[in-house]
Amino acid sequence: MDFSKTQTFHNLARGFAGECMAGMRYQLIVKAAMKQGYEALADTIKVIAKNETNHAKVFFEAMLENAGSREDVHIDANYPFHGGSIEDGLRFAAIDERDEAERLYPEFAKIAREEGFAQLAVKFEQVAKVEANHRIIFEYLYEAFKDGSLYKAERPMLWICGECGYMHTSKEAWNICPLCGASQGEVELHLPFKKENI
Repeated sequence: MDFSKTQTFHNLARGFAGECMAGMRYQLIVKAAMKQGYEALADTIKVIAKNETNHAKVFFEAMLENAGSREDVHIDANYPFHGGSIEDGLRFAAIDERDEAERLYPEFAKIAREEGFAQLAVKFEQVAKVEANHRIIFEYLYEAFKDGSLYKAERPMLWICGECGYMHTSKEAWNICPLCGASQGEVELHLPFKKENI
């Protein structure tokens, strides 16, 4: 069988392109966050952008391993193009990650299994699980950014300066670090954790 003629090959190419684009979209959010002084937010999103780039690498390597190099791979697919504020970027990212986790990659996994590529189906499922976690993080960041609670909590929390390590427990992070003078945007973020997503 010519792997390059399978739907799984096409889906790997779609996944590669989509993950490359997601990584770049998230880098644009990072740039905007850094410009506005939200260093910890930018660092959190940088990690997710790096994850997306590595997903693209997984798909790229699977294409090469199964079909070799190609001069031209036609991809017929729709990809999101969103712009706007940091808040908009976080909201759109959560929506896009949900679609990948709940629809796109499970569908790709099903097709890979049907075509006899069980190991590739597992890769799509593993990426879907990571995307589900990304969705949780982006939803949290969007809501916290939108309502101003990124550096506030209902109960006392441990806030840590990402620059000097100064720690303080309270319901709200400081505006300026009392030790090194770093802005609030350097305070490490508290991200949601759901055991079922591990």
